[in-house]
Amino acid sequence: MAPRIKTSQRIVNSSLELFNQLGERSVSTNHIAAHMEISPGNLYYHFPNKQAIISVLFSEYEALVLRFLRPPEGRMATVEDKRHYLQQLLDAMWRYRFLYRDIEHLLHSDSELAARYRVFSQNCLHQAQAIYRGFVDAGLMCMTPLQIESLTLNAWIILTSWVSFLCTTRENNDQLSEQAIKRGVYQLLVLESGFVTAQGRADFDELIKDYYVPLEHALHVQ
Repeated sequence: MAPRIKTSQRIVNSSLELFNQLGERSVSTNHIAAHMEISPGNLYYHFPNKQAIISVLFSEYEALVLRFLRPPEGRMATVEDKRHYLQQLLDAMWRYRFLYRDIEHLLHSDSELAARYRVFSQNCLHQAQAIYRGFVDAGLMCMTPLQIESLTLNAWIILTSWVSFLCTTRENNDQLSEQAIKRGVYQLLVLESGFVTAQGRADFDELIKDYYVPLEHALHVQ
């Protein structure tokens, strides 16, 4: 028999579901309580406000990303590592897509969260550069240190802006699909493609093929 989920975690899970579906700004604590069929007082017993729930969700997201965004230890990087990073990245973007959609508003509304996000961003950029260096050392990519730095920044900009781009170009941005977000990962692969060596080309091209989603599918509700 599965252990019973604590009310506080149920609140977090339900909030994530509603934030992803409707957008964080459209969801109040009363909406969350009604969705869960609990009283607002019961919710406030666990969380004083919506910002406290968002803080927990960001902690979950941060831990998830930093857990997989690191170079392999004690061995050279492989194309399978690349496949693992991409799948984990897609899963994180899809599971916490409201953060990507509403991040500017969230950070503007909560100075503590903004400070945490700045540290998180720097950690991600540091780890991503280490991962790219690992692919260079393994002979799968060819880049100078400056190119590694620039590619890391460009990758960050694409991935953190992709959901916002979708929401400004789709008529029904409350119906984002995982396929639409997958196209954002494909954009990252295209960005990296010019730095792939002959040694890694065949496997890399297979990744590009796997992550390709026609743009019209990403920009229109299926």
